Amino acid sequence: MKILACNGNRRLADAISDYLDLPLTKASVRRFSDGEVFVEIHENVRGEDVFVIQPTSFPANDNLMELLVALDALKRGSARRVTAVVPYYGYARQDRKSGPRTPISAKLVANMITAAGADRILTLDLHAAQIQGFFDIPTDNLYAAPVLVKDIRDNHSGEDLVIVSPDVGGVRRARDIARRVDADLVIVDKRRERAGVSEAVNIIGDVAGRRCILVDDLVDTAGTLCNAAAALVDAGASDVYAYATHGVLSGGAVARVGAAAIEKLVITDSIVATEAVRTARNIRQLTIAPLIAEAVRRISEERSVSSLFD
Repeated sequence: MKILACNGNRRLADAISDYLDLPLTKASVRRFSDGEVFVEIHENVRGEDVFVIQPTSFPANDNLMELLVALDALKRGSARRVTAVVPYYGYARQDRKSGPRTPISAKLVANMITAAGADRILTLDLHAAQIQGFFDIPTDNLYAAPVLVKDIRDNHSGEDLVIVSPDVGGVRRARDIARRVDADLVIVDKRRERAGVSEAVNIIGDVAGRRCILVDDLVDTAGTLCNAAAALVDAGASDVYAYATHGVLSGGAVARVGAAAIEKLVITDSIVATEAVRTARNIRQLTIAPLIAEAVRRISEERSVSSLFD
């Protein structure tokens, strides 16, 4: 087994390498003077089982091209099997035609990764589970729930908790976490007028005097989380915390979270933290390196991955 890291999240790749006690494959992932991506593998990979670690987060197009070129280099180097380890799968929110003459970009990216030479995909908390069906190769969609649940238990045990889904689409995820921590489930019914802008309109469930924990797969502009937190406080919640797997946090999201009624936003390191995220007073990162590393080990050894979540 070999592990190749592109530039999308070197810290996570190093942590996975340390967990597996396996050094990263020597390679160069750099740019030509005009910005084109160039990848050169400095070790023999013929007949090897290779895992390429590369989230397609910001800058999404650059990181995606690095992944595609690395996959091509490995296949042309006669690697036996190449697994694309994509902790954050970009373009996942475009998973259906939202209107006339619009793309299904999640499917397009899946086709590109497959065409570039990936034999299988390992990813984390896809925005929509059905995206697995966009791939014609084996796809493992890991869940960050065990990592989030452990942190909730460590930091909120003994509190009168409710797990809150910030929208109807996230109910299944929130219900699973509520079951694991033995808490009630509350739903925020929201109306989204246009992409990136949402308005909380109704709270389904009792939150008065209780600690609310918002759970989502990703936080981008943070509008949904902040609106939901304000609605929960207005409904009488004692305090509000938030957990999200992917901290996209684009634009003014960090400042928005800092000014919101959210005591702490907890995200994972699936996306490399910006300086603003690292210094934010109410944002904290958890590592999902052990989870991904264990999945990588099991795939290489042809053992069950789903048993990680039993």
